[in-house]
Amino acid sequence: MTFNELNIAEPVLRALGEKGYETPTPIQEQAIPVLMAGRDIFGIARTGTGKTAAFAIPIILKLMEERAREAENAARAEAEGAVQTQPAPEEEKPAREGDAAAEQADAAAGTDTAAGTDAAAVTDAAAGTALPRSHSRRRGRRHGKPARQRVIRALVLTPTRELALQISDCFTDYSKYTDLKHTAVFGGVKQRSQVEKLRSGVDILIATPGRLLDLMGQGFVKLDSLAFLVLDEADRMLDMGFIADIRRLVSRLPRRRQTMLFSATMPDVIVSLSRSMLHDPERIEVTPQASTVEEVQQRVYFVENADKKELLVSLLRERPDDSVLVFARTKHGADSISKSLRRAGIRNDAIHGDKSQGERQRALDEFKTGKVKVLVATDIAARGIDIQELQVVINYDIPDVPETYVHRIGRTGRAGHGGTALTFCTFDEHMIVNEIQRLTGRRIESVLYDSYYD
Repeated sequence: MTFNELNIAEPVLRALGEKGYETPTPIQEQAIPVLMAGRDIFGIARTGTGKTAAFAIPIILKLMEERAREAENAARAEAEGAVQTQPAPEEEKPAREGDAAAEQADAAAGTDTAAGTDAAAVTDAAAGTALPRSHSRRRGRRHGKPARQRVIRALVLTPTRELALQISDCFTDYSKYTDLKHTAVFGGVKQRSQVEKLRSGVDILIATPGRLLDLMGQGFVKLDSLAFLVLDEADRMLDMGFIADIRRLVSRLPRRRQTMLFSATMPDVIVSLSRSMLHDPERIEVTPQASTVEEVQQRVYFVENADKKELLVSLLRERPDDSVLVFARTKHGADSISKSLRRAGIRNDAIHGDKSQGERQRALDEFKTGKVKVLVATDIAARGIDIQELQVVINYDIPDVPETYVHRIGRTGRAGHGGTALTFCTFDEHMIVNEIQRLTGRRIESVLYDSYYD
């Protein structure tokens, strides 16, 4: 099947073609028709399966259809109004009297006089879409064409700012030949520029839960007109403690909406959340939730804590041309690993929650472009990394949760490429390896590392 066979509108199809997208991934092939039919979906899909396009494309298409209907209705109303409002010559009144009547009518509608205009502006500001006076409703009426106010019709919730930016980039790519507007809001940066974009009006909002709740509390975001809700990486939101925020947000949204929930794993809390949010959903599971990519070669090194850094340096020197993502358990650990690699002459960057947005984005950009070959990251910070040809993932600290292991190694072996996943395990952590093997149904090759005999 091709994207053309999914009956995608020409502007979006052209944008996809420019990205080199010809054949939809399994989740795109299954999800797009279901979403275009108006159904809710519960998608189980690991990172790298193409789920962003699976929900972004239908949202763009549906909003395009909505805009086309609005334009058609407005044109019809304008044509009918032009006929009905033609005054008969004998009914014409003196200019002064007519002006006064118009002023009274406008004032009654709250759209004329300084006070009326200010009231409208305040209302618009609360919706996050305030219009400057030069584009007020009254001016639109004088020209016979009411100024259309953009309201937020689609909301994508995601756990991290890196993912928010990544999803925003995808909407930019897919909607480039439409007049739809979108923006991303997230914490860790000043909100002024985000508020300015909201005030100018957007159709699609990508947000992290904390910043969104802040902006709603300040009156800059109003979601009364929301038609589409996406929860991306729902399991990671659970791990980061966002579930309470999610429930608060959902309780304030219109009940009549189309909802899409995506998760790499399916813990009981996520199942419960889906039941409370989704209406008669279509469940789409493109791969078993505990599966690992077949093309990924997996190996575990049993190693003492004191020898981990030495082993890491040795492995990296064997692969000087490979892009390597190293997972650390803590922020302090990531910084410590990064410093050790620099002392060994290995250029690298580290990203975690204590880094500024500018530092994290610079590190990601240099890693994605290959300027830096080694990136040390915590799980939360690594959620926005999307590299098609990431050759190696190293679990410097083995994750406590087996599902997290599956998600980590899913960063490599993407889009049909091969990859390698190496895991460091101390001898008192061997039970975690057993749990991972039971979850994935695969035996992992093991190596005993002893620096004394190396």
